[in-house]
Amino acid sequence: MKKLFHIFVVLGLAAGICGLLLIFSPKSFNPLPSFQDVQASYQKSDALLLDRHGTVIHELRVDATARRLDWTSLKEISPALLSAVIRSEDKRFSQHRGVDWLAIGSAVLSRFGSGTPRGASTITMQLASLMDDALKPRKVRRSLRQKWNQIRAARSIEGRWTKDEILEAYVNLVSFRGELQGIAAASKGLFDKEPGGLNRAESLVLASLVRSPNASAEAVAKRACRLSTSLAWNTGCDDTRALAQSRFSRAYAVRQRVSIAPHVALKVLRQDGSNMHSTLDGDLQRYATDVLERAVGVLSDQNVRDGAVLVVENRTGDVLAYVGNTGTLSSARYVDGVRARRQAGSTLKPFLYGLAFEKRILTAASLLSDSPLDVPTGRGIYEPKNYDHAFRGMISARTALASSVNIPAVRTVSLVGVEPFVRQLRSLGFRDLDEEQFYGHSLALGSADVSLWDLVNAYRTLARSGASSELRLTLGRKDSEQGGTRILSSGAAFIVSDILSDREARSATFSLENPLATRFWSAVKTGTSKDMRDNWCVGYSNTYTVGVWVGNFSGSSMWNVSGMSGAAPVWFEVMNYLHRAVPSKPPEPPRDVIAQYVTFPEQFGLSGKQEWFIRGTEMEAVKQERRAYNTKILYPSSGTIIALDPDIPEGQQKIFFESTSDTSGMTWMLDGIVLGQGQALSWTPSPGSHRLSLVRNGDHIMDEIAFEVR
Repeated sequence: MKKLFHIFVVLGLAAGICGLLLIFSPKSFNPLPSFQDVQASYQKSDALLLDRHGTVIHELRVDATARRLDWTSLKEISPALLSAVIRSEDKRFSQHRGVDWLAIGSAVLSRFGSGTPRGASTITMQLASLMDDALKPRKVRRSLRQKWNQIRAARSIEGRWTKDEILEAYVNLVSFRGELQGIAAASKGLFDKEPGGLNRAESLVLASLVRSPNASAEAVAKRACRLSTSLAWNTGCDDTRALAQSRFSRAYAVRQRVSIAPHVALKVLRQDGSNMHSTLDGDLQRYATDVLERAVGVLSDQNVRDGAVLVVENRTGDVLAYVGNTGTLSSARYVDGVRARRQAGSTLKPFLYGLAFEKRILTAASLLSDSPLDVPTGRGIYEPKNYDHAFRGMISARTALASSVNIPAVRTVSLVGVEPFVRQLRSLGFRDLDEEQFYGHSLALGSADVSLWDLVNAYRTLARSGASSELRLTLGRKDSEQGGTRILSSGAAFIVSDILSDREARSATFSLENPLATRFWSAVKTGTSKDMRDNWCVGYSNTYTVGVWVGNFSGSSMWNVSGMSGAAPVWFEVMNYLHRAVPSKPPEPPRDVIAQYVTFPEQFGLSGKQEWFIRGTEMEAVKQERRAYNTKILYPSSGTIIALDPDIPEGQQKIFFESTSDTSGMTWMLDGIVLGQGQALSWTPSPGSHRLSLVRNGDHIMDEIAFEVR
């Protein structure tokens, strides 16, 4: 009788409360969405990077406000967890229609009595609050009006949703601990498990967190123990307490399912959590990563810690592999070695010779002197040295480029001009280059800082017969497949590619057998920067361009590691992988190129051979030309600012242009106008910015500077 009386009292109190709430309730509340709408609008805190075939290759958190993983259906959740949550939060869940009036009445009695205050919100009512911010308590507790709106919302949900839909949405939206929202994040973050693998003890701990997500381990363990008793589970309280202590004594973490393209994911995944299809090939990405890590591991005793690999498709510009560093082996695993700028070494030489061929200053058969050279500069004498400190005498431009001989390259930049070379590099896409006077003749040997990203695309321009276009990391854009921007003539690009693929011409320095010699057609160049801080290997087939950098992000020197021993083996393995079933044939010569058999002066011991020439430059016999390799403008130096003297009549003021002594056949030109010839020349200054050039044979710029008169 006493229990029955208690029930009638509870129901009476509930009815009275309902009457009061009806008096004060508003006419309407915010309409709640359907289950399908909630599921469709659910946003994970992580986004997935997919490769070009739709395979997940990286998982990255993009929302820092909370941790939400995939929406999890009921069939994917452990039955033990569902039973524990229902018992803890709403034991009559399957019986009521959104509101548990008995629980509400009991809560009222406990508040006015001496008992501990208890909650009365059902799972459906809690779900309504999770979906509508207006139903969440503004202070410690909800107001009467909020409570009534919560009840009405719960009734509305029950009228349109199934019980399974309500429970599924609830366990996906509720917070379990800290920033962990939803059962997937809680299960993986605390127990490194899928929700379907939770056992009873783990389920008790998670269910006990719902009421107080940030409770202490001891409080959670006590609640879990009471819940276990209520469910009649034989879960030992000591075991549950030990489990809670072990999980809450350390920071929780959600382990990434897959992580093979971190730097690309950071660049292309958006904050809204949308998944993105990249241009990467997952299998190639894994292979390139493994090859790089293995190669750097072998070189670790020679003070090598870092490296990067970039693989692109020539036709489209699609990036197929992007390995920013060596992962756990790296000295700085968050640094992106593909985008980091490092000294280029000899990798810029193909573009220097290509410019000389295009301007018809040199041909591939031209003879260049590999002998000691002193270049006067504004800061003293520049004395370039070869890598092996040897001198070869007169060699052809083909051999000089293929064997990467330094002194002929410096002589070539003297012929081409530093400033035109800098302009060419900028047009090829090398960003953030300094002014030409910063580099001087050392630019021929790669004193500029470049990124692997820019370097690979510049070599891809050679592979595309001199046409350049942007690289791309995401699918959908097709403009890279078009002709692109013409940077270098097709003839010059073809001759450079032919030289870089010439094993015989390369053998003067590298021998015939080396990691650059593939079984299919490929053109390739290595480079090593000063003090062995960086080494590179970049090359292309008719389908792919591959670039590799090896070094240390700290800038410390490697120990006896050149481009041939550091980066080249990685390039070789990746290129062979790409062409394991795909052929690569030499490019067809363009119309502006002609083949001609040439002979060389006997005293140089060079055998005659068939050579490629841009039409109009072909010859049957190469003659030794006396070239003014040291021709240079001595005054004014580039960047000089000259101030006119107001006390001297304008017509009587003079500036004397002075050059090195070897100026036979040279013409002075100012702003495109011929001034005259001679080692020195006077000029009546006029205010403004000017460009002064020394020109040979009317069109070959030997040196060029810019100055200003004020």
